[in-house]
Amino acid sequence: MLGGFPRRCPNGPRRPLVLKPFRAAAPIVGGTSRPGRKHTDRWIVNGSGIDYRAVFHALPGAAALLTPGLVYLDVNAAYLAVAGRTREQVIGRHIFDAFPDNPNDPDASGTRNMRASMERAVATGERDAMALQRYDVEDPVRPGVWHERYWSPVNVPVLAPDGSVALLLHRVEEVTELIRARGARSGEDTTQVLESELYSRARELQELNERLRQAHAREREVALHLQESMLPEPSPLAHHQAAVRYRPAAASLNVCGDWYDLVDAPGCTAVAVGDVVGHGLGAAGVMGQLRSALSAASLVADGPAQALEVLGLYSRSIAGAESTTAVSVFIDWNSRTLTYSSAGHLPPALCDPDGTVVFLDRATDPPLGARPEHAPRPQARTAFTEGSVLVLYTDGLVERRREDIDTGLGRLADALARHRGADPSALADALLSELVPPVGVTDDTVLVVLRLEGQADTPIGLHEHA
Repeated sequence: MLGGFPRRCPNGPRRPLVLKPFRAAAPIVGGTSRPGRKHTDRWIVNGSGIDYRAVFHALPGAAALLTPGLVYLDVNAAYLAVAGRTREQVIGRHIFDAFPDNPNDPDASGTRNMRASMERAVATGERDAMALQRYDVEDPVRPGVWHERYWSPVNVPVLAPDGSVALLLHRVEEVTELIRARGARSGEDTTQVLESELYSRARELQELNERLRQAHAREREVALHLQESMLPEPSPLAHHQAAVRYRPAAASLNVCGDWYDLVDAPGCTAVAVGDVVGHGLGAAGVMGQLRSALSAASLVADGPAQALEVLGLYSRSIAGAESTTAVSVFIDWNSRTLTYSSAGHLPPALCDPDGTVVFLDRATDPPLGARPEHAPRPQARTAFTEGSVLVLYTDGLVERRREDIDTGLGRLADALARHRGADPSALADALLSELVPPVGVTDDTVLVVLRLEGQADTPIGLHEHA
């Protein structure tokens, strides 16, 4: 299938499947509403020479390739057969210009339902399967004559190497004859009853799905407001420049329990990020309690390990806090050292002025509540150079489906090294822009960027926005 997913090479690491065009003799009409404008591109993958256009046309099921604007780019023979159209009648046209609703049916909703499914797939980067649809098709030879059809469609986005939606794969299965055949055994009246019942059930399912989607959207909005109220802009930090970012997952109706915290004390700054397991209002509520507890513990603890130990004990009394991950870093401005401890969280990244990136992973312990009994947590210390950059983050920044975590950490290290000279606000924006795809991400992202420079009595500000 076309796509931007990773594959594992023999005796080697995963590498992304990258679609690249090469010149070929077989024409394919481009993504334009003007029929006849042709391209001569085929799709190959990572230089392998596999002709994915030939694979597409050999698919046994009915399939069409559309632009994100829902214009036909290509169709296979099976699609033309079930649609009753020629290539010239569809290629280069908008799908709903080629197949409008039946104007003689005031209850026709095929266009509306199909458009909603396709637009969801393009917006989220996720596959969208539809319930059974009645979608009548006009006879291409006899204008004004409409044929009753039942379809089972699936819309699958095809991602470009940068994570954006490049194409939409529209696959349909016509089930009209199946519906009629099941009813034909008992006569025409039963056929009509069966058709009516199936169509009615499909519409009910569509309406219920839409209500559920709207309910999730309302809960997501409430959870976002709650999360924003519990993650206010921190007070100006006295010893360095910092920027914080929170980006909710665009592909999910749920809000995760990601958080950040920065606490200033004489000669020291405690920085932390965490991630609560779960979604929605419950996760946001747990996040607020844990963030407040860690912030208070960091003010009195001897170091990050002790602060996380206190947080772990406190988490045992909170339903939904189990398996929460967190990492805490104490910055000592006088000795220019970082002391850190991790409760199952991804390692902070430290970038030296020369571009060397080190992940702070020498003090990693299980997530909160993972042990049945209390045990001391480890912590480690490392020196930093004036002008270095410290980055803390949650999994939405680096983790991707079907990809090794080392690949995501490598992307972070590369981007951080290239943009290390930017101020924290610009650096945070650059990291989000390069590392978080515009669609297809199901995890929230929290990002904290700190410039480690200045003495303990040098007041420098903080910049924050979502």
